[in-house]
Amino acid sequence: MSMAFRIDEQLLRDVKAVATESGRTVTTVIEDLLRESLARRRQAKKLVTLPNFGGGGLMAGVDINDSAALLHIMEEGERDA
Repeated sequence: MSMAFRIDEQLLRDVKAVATESGRTVTTVIEDLLRESLARRRQAKKLVTLPNFGGGGLMAGVDINDSAALLHIMEEGERDA
């Protein structure tokens, strides 16, 4: 599919320079850059930010590698609430 669009002159000069240096066409460079940008956006959407409830890190004596102990601590917290 062919499409016409406007692009900033300096940006186009930069793309042309990359194309010349890499032995590719301007179209190929633009396509590669768009693919990279879209891939980064998709990856960024996959990242999850967990909420922070104002704690100062792990509780003293908590071993995050011990799931049974973590479950016990969480259940204790539910009973206290």
